[in-house]
Amino acid sequence: MTKENMTTEIEETTAPEAAQASLSDNARVISPAQLVLRRFFRSKLSLIGLSMLVFMFVFCLIGPFFAVWGEAEIDYSSITEYGYSQVEVKDADGNTHIVYQMTSFTSSINKYAKPFTRSQEYTQKNADGEIITYKSRLHIMGTDENGRDVFTRLMYGGQKSILLSLMTVALYLTLGILLGALAGYVGGWVDQIIMRIVDVINCIPSLPIILILAAMLEGAKVPQEMRIYYLMAILTLLSWTGIARLVRGQILFLREQEYMVAADALGLPATRKIFKHLIPNIVPQLIVTATLGLGSMILYESTLSYLGLGFPLEIASWGRMVNSATTFEILKNYPHIWIPAGICIIVTVLGFNFMGDGLRDALDPKMKR
Repeated sequence: MTKENMTTEIEETTAPEAAQASLSDNARVISPAQLVLRRFFRSKLSLIGLSMLVFMFVFCLIGPFFAVWGEAEIDYSSITEYGYSQVEVKDADGNTHIVYQMTSFTSSINKYAKPFTRSQEYTQKNADGEIITYKSRLHIMGTDENGRDVFTRLMYGGQKSILLSLMTVALYLTLGILLGALAGYVGGWVDQIIMRIVDVINCIPSLPIILILAAMLEGAKVPQEMRIYYLMAILTLLSWTGIARLVRGQILFLREQEYMVAADALGLPATRKIFKHLIPNIVPQLIVTATLGLGSMILYESTLSYLGLGFPLEIASWGRMVNSATTFEILKNYPHIWIPAGICIIVTVLGFNFMGDGLRDALDPKMKR
């Protein structure tokens, strides 16, 4: 064999091995979690929703640490208010005419201040009788009808609305998962009882029931700051049925799969099969449902606060702030009191909905993009 033929044979032998080595170096195994994240961050709508929620969480949870006003702090810097009063006057002929006369008076609190106005320096006694001087501070979004800073109350109101919604969704998710898993795995009379309870609860109109219970709580002299928690607990008991139906349907499908047959053959206990093999396989659907449910709970809390069934006046919440717009005068002349809270509700709910849609697409194995 010549030297040229030997060189050609070596090159032909080593070429496939080199190509295979190059392919193995360039190939990268992508885990299911990485694939879901890649699909999620590829969607512009998902990124918009995530940006909305990050902004609102930073604004509501971190913003109060840098606020210059307290949640219920009142600006007691006196201001001069002007108004008009009707006065009847008679002319030389004895005819009566109505004349509008401008009047002015000094208010003890700086209420209805416009955005980007500063308070005046004032002194006030604290609880110990000490006289404290409050220097001039800025009202970024003005003040409400009680002289409280709107911008600061937006931050604290977001804390109440978001955290209360998170608690409610966590509770009804837990209840729905437990009862749905029990109905789907055990079956028989247990499934029949749970599903009939679900049917009965689905026939109950939630808002009228909450209004009736609110009247009962008021009659029972329950403190107003605690009523919203009772009402959200009742809302939890009325909201778990959709989760239970979802979990039950998925478990009825999954328990017939091969790996569940193998788990039965190995003699694994029922709790291990449910919480180790069945429920983890429906976590993607639960995440999407929980994300969309958070937006609904924020709207429920805002609705209850708007109807006067939420937190008391001194405790801020977005629904309570929107509830300030109950007169035509405030709607027309003081939009800075209620419009920012409405915008915060819209941005937060849209953010959760956009994220829910993005997660639904990212977790769907049939999606090709």
